[in-house]
Amino acid sequence: MKNPIILVSIIAVVAVLGIGAYTFSQSSSQPDSMMKKDDTLKPKEEISIKPTESMMKKDEVAMEKTESKMMGDKKIDSRYVEYSKLALDEASTTRKVLFFYASWCPTCRPADASFKENESKIPQDLTLIRVNYNDPETDQEEKDLAKKYGVTYQHTYVQIDTAGKEIAKWNGGKIDELLNNIK
Repeated sequence: MKNPIILVSIIAVVAVLGIGAYTFSQSSSQPDSMMKKDDTLKPKEEISIKPTESMMKKDEVAMEKTESKMMGDKKIDSRYVEYSKLALDEASTTRKVLFFYASWCPTCRPADASFKENESKIPQDLTLIRVNYNDPETDQEEKDLAKKYGVTYQHTYVQIDTAGKEIAKWNGGKIDELLNNIK
């Protein structure tokens, strides 16, 4: 009777060792993405961007968008640009229309698409500047512009002269309304 008990004990020990070895081999071959949360790399310090750097970056992006584009042999200036102080200053030689836009606005999004698709229809002596209004991307300069021109809701258009004085204001519309309302 001792022989069957010893045999069962040996089989049990071998089974436990086999299961343990299998489990160990599987856990050591898992990819790094399966590592425990504590094993992940963590940055030693946070990097913060100074406001002046973020403003410079915004101006650089605007500059890239306002630079001329090449279409075959022809050079076409951007006529629809995102707001920045630089973009506004760069448009000093053209008529300007500020388009107060919100990313969540169901009227603004189709207008934005219309201007992008029909940018060539915007007169060459006009710059349409998309100004963020009351959304996560709105900065203080944009809020100040809305206040300056009495803009109380998105999809408002304000045409201004070279000194920044309001010439015309209207609400809503796409490319056709823009063309009909500019002075």
